[in-house]
Amino acid sequence: MIAGDRLDTIFHIATPEGCAIDLRVAGPVARARAWFLDFLVRLMIWLLLAISASMLGDFGFGLLLLGAFLLEWFYPIVFEVYGQGQTPGKRSCGLAVVHDDGRPIGWSAAFIRNTLRGIDFLPLLYAAGFVSSLMNAQGKRIGDLAAGTLVVHVAGVRRLPAGEGDVGGEAPPFALTRDEQVAVIEFSQRVAALTPERAAELAAAAGPLTAGLDGEAAQRRLQRIGNFLLGNRVLKGPG
Repeated sequence: MIAGDRLDTIFHIATPEGCAIDLRVAGPVARARAWFLDFLVRLMIWLLLAISASMLGDFGFGLLLLGAFLLEWFYPIVFEVYGQGQTPGKRSCGLAVVHDDGRPIGWSAAFIRNTLRGIDFLPLLYAAGFVSSLMNAQGKRIGDLAAGTLVVHVAGVRRLPAGEGDVGGEAPPFALTRDEQVAVIEFSQRVAALTPERAAELAAAAGPLTAGLDGEAAQRRLQRIGNFLLGNRVLKGPG
């Protein structure tokens, strides 16, 4: 397989529970664009810190060094954990970081993949990470390989029935296990291909998540929860 065939392809996840999830893997161009946008955000914050620190003398210089360290190492980690796998740059480009099985990223994986960015950068300009992304079908840099993560496109992941519009995202009412997260994500992606009867049957089986709802209302809640788990939490505005 040539490198061009490996980029921006659909990654199929088959789980032991019989679920199937399709994720569109992001290629190096999309990821570089997101990185550049994040770089601009960090640069703007750093410039504001530098202006403020210049007024505080030596103490301000120490604060500036601390701020630069936090921006470089904790900016991506915090956003990926609390932003459903999306830094501001990734969100602008419709990308998100997820685990290999489609689950939202956690602290451990975010820390590993971002700590190893120093290796991916070698010898310069992320050359090692770029070569690594061309040598595996999922486009993973070294940090992703170590953390068990993928960078995927989330814009357009949803498969909604024609004319239904964007159902938005909704947080689950309680913590879900790994298997439950995978099942809900799979339902949110496949509901358009199901018959109304089958979709209603599956929605009814998720009683704790759809308590008090039935039929189409239950289906749409499961879709919203699935979208939330994939990082799409923005509700469609009026008009």
